[in-house]
Amino acid sequence: MRIDPWASTQYKDYSMLREQFGIQEFKFDMPDPHKLFRRGIIFGHRGFDSVYSAIKEKKKFAVLTGLVPSGPMHLGHKMTMDQVIYYQSLGADVFITVADIEAFGVRGIGFEKAKEIAINDYVANYIALGLKKSQIYFQSKRKNVTDLAYKLGRKTNLSEMRAIYGFNDSTNMTHVFAPLVQVGDILHVQMDEYGGPRPTVVPVGVDQDPHIRFSRDIAAAHRLFNVTETKDKKIGVFVKTDENVDKLLNEAEKKVRNMGYADLKKIPKYKALYMLGASVSDIQKIDESLISVEKKFGGHAFCSPAATYQRLMTGLTGGKMSSSEPGSAIFLSDAPRDAKKKIKNSKTGGAVSLEEQKKHGGKPEECTVYELLLYHLVENDNELEEIYNNCRSGERMCGRCKDFASQLVEEFLKNLKEKSESAKDTLNDYVVDE
Repeated sequence: MRIDPWASTQYKDYSMLREQFGIQEFKFDMPDPHKLFRRGIIFGHRGFDSVYSAIKEKKKFAVLTGLVPSGPMHLGHKMTMDQVIYYQSLGADVFITVADIEAFGVRGIGFEKAKEIAINDYVANYIALGLKKSQIYFQSKRKNVTDLAYKLGRKTNLSEMRAIYGFNDSTNMTHVFAPLVQVGDILHVQMDEYGGPRPTVVPVGVDQDPHIRFSRDIAAAHRLFNVTETKDKKIGVFVKTDENVDKLLNEAEKKVRNMGYADLKKIPKYKALYMLGASVSDIQKIDESLISVEKKFGGHAFCSPAATYQRLMTGLTGGKMSSSEPGSAIFLSDAPRDAKKKIKNSKTGGAVSLEEQKKHGGKPEECTVYELLLYHLVENDNELEEIYNNCRSGERMCGRCKDFASQLVEEFLKNLKEKSESAKDTLNDYVVDE
């Protein structure tokens, strides 16, 4: 199986995805958790331990997300922004890329059109949803991103790109280059100009996992050190290059001694430094501490980017919620009456008749209306649980839920419209033209 970040596939078996692609289950005790965390909508992660440590210790960390300006913003996109705003409340530096190079290469959307969609359909809504001052930039205008993509591309090749993305002989080269630009997006926030190396999290739907794996692989490929546990259970720092081996080992030794590790064994022949008093739980902090050493030697040294994975919203008609299928999504630009009409026509988990539903109950886990309540519209967990149980028992009919969700959506869209109009006066505080 291959995950395609540009397809309209709807992924449902999340345990299989975790097993097959090595995504770890999300089990972190987040402070004052957002409902996306409380309800298991954030189902997995890669490398979130470093971000969690930064949150607990109140250290610097960053969050990066992106938008592909190919269509209007819908509730599926809102989930990602809800998570970004939550991380910002915990102290994260926020970076948002407008993926106009990807939109051009994959969707054929011109740069001016992409800018118009991004500002009018996304940025104003981000501010209305609660985003504070952040860096929102365009891929095509941030030279550090494209330059970094070009430089980091030396550590990959076309066969790897084919294996990850399924590129073939007819794939245009802008499309091929677009994932490297995404790597530039994800890693450039750790350049000195943007705050320096620090844990960085990228909240995504599972369909974007190829970009995360690719970014983590490239970040690791450019490191000069590898910190790992050996077969005989020792923690070792290993130099990955043949240049300046002795100097690198000496600098690494100074660094780890300053961290309090005294029982060391250096073996230059094996390009190795062993820390006999260290444990597996120390690997992360040792690895991150050596980034400053690597930078002295001109290395592209970045903390391996982390990711959290959220369940993809089901479209109102079934399948994946998509900007290209207007009936499948509630767009944040929808008139309330249009959104209510979509909900009235949506696919539910009800039985074929009222009698059958009263007798056997409904299936909220298969209902797109219940999903709207679960992901977005009902904040109180006890209220949501009551709705779920009443549906399962046959006490609550689909019409009632549709009316309830329609009312909540109408209120949400009216309030958002007012806030987004006001937000247009502050766009210059968010969008940077470089």
